[in-house]
Amino acid sequence: MPAYVDAVERRLLDDPQLLGDIAEAVGGPFHVLFPERVVRNVTAFQEAFVQAGVDGFVYFGKKANKAACVARACAVSGAGIDVASAGELVAALAQGVRGEDLMITGPAKSADLLWLAARHRALIAVDSLDELELLVGLSIPARIVLRVLPEGSTSRFGLDSEELRQAVEQLRPGGPITLSGFSFHLSGYDAVARSEQAAALVELCLRARAQGHPADTISIGGGFGVDYLDAESWARFRDTVSDNWFHASPPRSGYYPYHFPVPGAAMLTAILTHHGLAERLRDNGIRLAVEPGRALLDRAGSSVFRVQGVKSRTVGAEPYDILTVDGTSLSLSEQWFDSEYLPDPVLWPAHPGHHTPTSVGASTCLESDLLSRRRIPLPRRARVGDLLVYPNTAGYQMDSNESPFHELPLPPKVVLSAGADRLRWRLDAPPR
Repeated sequence: MPAYVDAVERRLLDDPQLLGDIAEAVGGPFHVLFPERVVRNVTAFQEAFVQAGVDGFVYFGKKANKAACVARACAVSGAGIDVASAGELVAALAQGVRGEDLMITGPAKSADLLWLAARHRALIAVDSLDELELLVGLSIPARIVLRVLPEGSTSRFGLDSEELRQAVEQLRPGGPITLSGFSFHLSGYDAVARSEQAAALVELCLRARAQGHPADTISIGGGFGVDYLDAESWARFRDTVSDNWFHASPPRSGYYPYHFPVPGAAMLTAILTHHGLAERLRDNGIRLAVEPGRALLDRAGSSVFRVQGVKSRTVGAEPYDILTVDGTSLSLSEQWFDSEYLPDPVLWPAHPGHHTPTSVGASTCLESDLLSRRRIPLPRRARVGDLLVYPNTAGYQMDSNESPFHELPLPPKVVLSAGADRLRWRLDAPPR
């Protein structure tokens, strides 16, 4: 199942030397990031707002990737950042994102985080009455949206209808706490559900305005799908997958929808056009905020591992190889949710050979620590010293669950930029 590859990544894979030079220089596993692609993805969302005639704003969901270069790309392209901790807030400011362009999310925020967010004029998504009381007690001006618990949802986040009523009544128009509007988050990737929930929030804004509050913003969160694979490859896998395709036991919890026909900014357009949502926003002077994570990182990075060992195994009468690479499945987060990262890794360098079914294990002592349980049809047999490049891992894959297990260092991030004559690379700024 070959993944779509960004043009910069294609240049990297086709270069006969550069990837090997980077691997030799940094040692161990590493991630490669293409911030120029992040800028393009942000711009696509911004253009969707412009084409719909809607006042909109894009916040990058920072939990999707910790790289400093991604935060800098957001600052350069006029996007904000959605943060949920003081560390994320400081990291965003350090890369040039203005405080007023930050959205503060997450449950039960600490007094320190609320104080810092208010001082920088960030927009705070209040998740509970306790949190609102804590913020009021700080006695400093703050901008907030109230996070709504969608009707019928079992989420632990958000305010139900009675809590919303109490929160709005507690806020005094013209007081230090400004009610800028409302927000919600939905699981899954349903554009219609998001559009209908957004329409409900428009009504909440109008009611809050009648009580004297500005209420000119709604945020619909993230959940914008990413299209990793072509429709034919995804359908073939989904319709014919067998337990025999995997080393040991296969995943049991299901898979991300790796083919997504209306991804990213196109999904935003679908949300805006459903039942005239764009017109309702325009007619009522309401700004729509979105908080994509994975979708702003589509094709913006890959993860690279060096092959340290090769073994042959047999299932039935079918031989296959199992590799050991110099990293862990903590760098491909799906495995730690009993799922699998399905886009095929690329074996580098490219040499002629025969297709070899191959599973990929990690360099730890855990039997279950496998980067790829599925037997991938590599174009040739891997050899010790080869590199295995997992494509499109920037969104939630490359650092969401990484830890220095076995006291192994965390994989560094390499930032790649495309010069007119050649590709250039540098290490990403260290975490602050």
